[in-house]
Amino acid sequence: MKKTILLFCIIFYYFLSQSQDTWIQKDSVNGPPRSSCASFVLNGEGFVVGGIDIIEFKRKMYSYDVEQDDWDNELSVGGINGAGLNRGGAIAFATNTKGYVGLGQGNGVPFFNDLWEYDPISNTWTQKASFIGSSRRLAVCFEINGIAYVGTGQDANGFTKDFYKYDASTNSWTQIADFGGSARKGAVGFSMGNQGYVGTGDEGILVNDFWQYNPSTDTWTEKASFPGSARSGASGWGIFPTAFIACGYDNSFNYKKDVWEYNYFSNTWTQRSNFDGPKRTSATAFVIDGIAYLGLGYNGSFLDDFWAYTPILSVDEYKNTLTLYTYPNPTTDFVTFNLNFNFDSNYQLNLFNSNGQSINSLINVQIIGTQLLIDLSSVPKGIYFYQFLVPDDLINFTGKLIVQ
Repeated sequence: MKKTILLFCIIFYYFLSQSQDTWIQKDSVNGPPRSSCASFVLNGEGFVVGGIDIIEFKRKMYSYDVEQDDWDNELSVGGINGAGLNRGGAIAFATNTKGYVGLGQGNGVPFFNDLWEYDPISNTWTQKASFIGSSRRLAVCFEINGIAYVGTGQDANGFTKDFYKYDASTNSWTQIADFGGSARKGAVGFSMGNQGYVGTGDEGILVNDFWQYNPSTDTWTEKASFPGSARSGASGWGIFPTAFIACGYDNSFNYKKDVWEYNYFSNTWTQRSNFDGPKRTSATAFVIDGIAYLGLGYNGSFLDDFWAYTPILSVDEYKNTLTLYTYPNPTTDFVTFNLNFNFDSNYQLNLFNSNGQSINSLINVQIIGTQLLIDLSSVPKGIYFYQFLVPDDLINFTGKLIVQ
């Protein structure tokens, strides 16, 4: 019996280790190959909208079912009366039970400023309040706690850096602090936890800076620069506590397929396995249940392939002579942090849920020598991430906790 259990554990560990940091090809997206599509996730399905193919800009929408690995035709932007709303380089987001698509450029329309709401229950599109910034294309967008944030891009006067937020509950736009970096188009924008991130793009030359937006203070903070080559047309996504930037094209107009992971806790980048499909720019990416999906795009030809990426599940720790052990993990009510070094009261322990929200108010901590006894009895079941800091000693440990 023990041999059977050991064999199972070895097989399971091998499968788990082999299934991380990997790309798997999925069903190709319906319709013609195309690039510069917008996308959002709604009710556990991914939606891809518009884009440009070898002939023209499109307004058609398709939805992806993860379990069936299949694409379905959906109602085009604007519905049956939506002629002229074809577009690429648009922004898209989802809040609550609705999806949204806006801005971009279309057939004979260099810059849009409109916004459209998709209701999957009634299967209808409704025009909402127009974007209050200048009409533009190739802007970025991210969503945090039901609020969408939109900025940068290119308008009739050149590149932009102004930023705005949209509240779907009031159908209203508000201008916020300008983007912290330079004016640009073709950047990546996504949320991770309770922050937004914008990086790379085209400011006349291609750049590799990377910025974090804090909505609670309306401030931008520059983070560690993207270590890959400066680029535009890349794809980005966040899966707390990590984020990713992949593909795009560089200053020599070379198409890329490299993938880089950003760590929220350590503010560092690590190169991961290259994208398994062909090199490309202007691809589309979204995340469902911790798995990233990337496809479409352009590399001299328009593309329609579609791939799923499984990230590495563990949280990297700083490598030093100090150690921190957590047990039991998984746990039900208490966990012990056992350290092999002394520390004073000037420590910080932060616990986050999988959405990057702090849950420190739900825990109680007791210090016993070089141990921390943490009461998790008020914490709901789920996966959590911890950060243990002793700032004066430059000590920083991160890891994952499972509460059952």
